[in-house]
Amino acid sequence: MNTSALLNIVRMFFLLLAGFIGAIIAMGEGTEMWWFGAIIGLGFSSVVIVLDILLRHLTFRSFSNATFGLLIGFLCAWLVTRIGFLEAGWVQQFPLAGSIFNLAIFLGFGFIGVMLALRSKREEFSLLIPYVRFRQDALQDLPTLLDTNIIIDGRIPAICEVGFLGGALEVPRFVLEELQKMADSNDDIKRSRGRRGLDTLEAMRSGGKVNVTVRDGTFEDGLTADMKMVQLADLLDARILTNDANLGKVARLRGISVLNLNELSTALKPIVSPGDELSLDLVKEGRDDHQAVGYLPDGTMIVVNHAKNHIGTHQHVVVAGSVQTTAGRLIFAELRK
Repeated sequence: MNTSALLNIVRMFFLLLAGFIGAIIAMGEGTEMWWFGAIIGLGFSSVVIVLDILLRHLTFRSFSNATFGLLIGFLCAWLVTRIGFLEAGWVQQFPLAGSIFNLAIFLGFGFIGVMLALRSKREEFSLLIPYVRFRQDALQDLPTLLDTNIIIDGRIPAICEVGFLGGALEVPRFVLEELQKMADSNDDIKRSRGRRGLDTLEAMRSGGKVNVTVRDGTFEDGLTADMKMVQLADLLDARILTNDANLGKVARLRGISVLNLNELSTALKPIVSPGDELSLDLVKEGRDDHQAVGYLPDGTMIVVNHAKNHIGTHQHVVVAGSVQTTAGRLIFAELRK
């Protein structure tokens, strides 16, 4: 059972319970109009459910921050209303105006306190409580949202298996629906990509190394998948795992942490300097007659001089130099003497 269905069941139970309690109270007052009490209970519970739906994007952290800000605002309002000139004779002469003034002060300061608290980071609360420091969430403990491209990429299960990716992995509902639509497509390429993405999710869930869950969300009509991903990450205070450079740029502009697998692959390429010794298989001829070509595990091409006769063998070579080309880095080496 998904989260959305469970929430609807709880709402329905609350609606029926409130109507039943309203009818019981009406019967306890000695009146036969039990249905009137049931209607009152149903009306009250309906208002609460509508309010819950309107606040569906409010997280527990935001609620606690807002509550703290409201208390600070009320404290400031109490201090303002205790100032001497507010206790002057005009308050006794016009009690209604004084009550309205006090109410406006409390409402105004309470609203400002809530808004300031919602816009503030947790570490800023240490200014109000000097000897309390809120623990920073470790980056690896933050929830991680997976986009469609990174799931289809297929490298995530292996990364999870070796333990380099921790925390909760969450797949937005719209991403899962997009993969399912691709898997049912008439286009062979799209169908193959969609099925590979679903197989990747199944491999991650069956591996047991990480917890993979499906995250529901409600978005405005007309939003692209990238904008939905950014909005959901901002709402959940989550990071995004992707290999889409454009999505990464947009998310970083919104202050969202982004893990780009392609950037990680580039950063993990070995640093090879002249004089380093490498061990590789020579697989084909080079451009010149005497050259042979081999590859590092990350795909970097190694051109070995005077090694044509050793094609098909495993050789130890010494790096002589490298050249940066438009296709990537090209490394030249010599056979180890």
